[in-house]
Amino acid sequence: MILLRRSIRVVGLLMACMPDLLIAQDPSIVAPGATLERLFGDGFFTEGPVQAPDGSVYFSDITVGKASGYQAGYIWRWDPKTRTTAVFRSPSGMSNGMVLDAQGRLVVAEGAAFGGRRITRTDMKTGKSVIVAALFDGRPFNSPNDLALDARGRIYFTDPRYVGWEPIEQPVQGVYRIDLDGRVSLIAADAGKPNGIAVSPDQATLYVAAHDNGAFGDLPPETPAAPGRKALLAYDLGPDGSAKFRRVVVDFSPAGPDGIAVDRDGNIYCAVQGERQGIYVYSPAGKALAYIPTPESPTNVKFGRGGDAQTLFITAGKGLYRIRVEQTGYAAGP
Repeated sequence: MILLRRSIRVVGLLMACMPDLLIAQDPSIVAPGATLERLFGDGFFTEGPVQAPDGSVYFSDITVGKASGYQAGYIWRWDPKTRTTAVFRSPSGMSNGMVLDAQGRLVVAEGAAFGGRRITRTDMKTGKSVIVAALFDGRPFNSPNDLALDARGRIYFTDPRYVGWEPIEQPVQGVYRIDLDGRVSLIAADAGKPNGIAVSPDQATLYVAAHDNGAFGDLPPETPAAPGRKALLAYDLGPDGSAKFRRVVVDFSPAGPDGIAVDRDGNIYCAVQGERQGIYVYSPAGKALAYIPTPESPTNVKFGRGGDAQTLFITAGKGLYRIRVEQTGYAAGP
């Protein structure tokens, strides 16, 4: 695979896509002259980056429908040594968000549109996968989208439906928790259409990006669909893994938030789609701190590990990008 590179400089003061909001770059978040680098650009619809302990970056490529030639989805692996990208797994189950757990296993949210509609976990040494969760109340999920781990190793995931021809069998587009014993619980049914998800470093807050674009699966053209909430939501996260809505941190409407990452200070990095697309950084109180423009519509953002713990890996459009920031990322895992 030919490696594509592209750099974009982050300017000092930029207008955000939300009306009447001016974001001044905080140099403690993004240093002046920080450069966004494109590592890969030959995808279809990239999502869910995660860095392994060896420096490799795995990311999803969602190949839905005729435009892709009905390809069955990919998980790509970008190699930092050769700076090349190769297919790690296909079919991917239409993988979307991904994380590594404390044992270094790849936990994947598989979506609809002929995908798995489930959460799987892959042993990266043997390549063997197990199904962690595929049903709730005896019915398939809508389309697992993104996931996060807490410090105990519990899995939290969102289950909206954006695309897919499968019947919709869950009554809500919910947020779920998978306990260590495999028990699945619906912990939030009031997020509207949940997308990105993250756990705060102090384990006290569950962040959910609500991105209700009005569509619910592949609706017939004559079916009315009204967009709903597009906001970053904060939930009180209990020691037992329960979640209770606290407040709207940022209202992005009419733009739409997608994947989320957090740093060790609790600041939130959110991929935002719309007129002024990019990665927006906020304090836990919702104060705007920084903005990283992206040349393609961003879908997800995650910090790297080890020597890359101050690097953001960003999926956007057909590509994979990275940028060095001044903060260290937080992630439960290896």
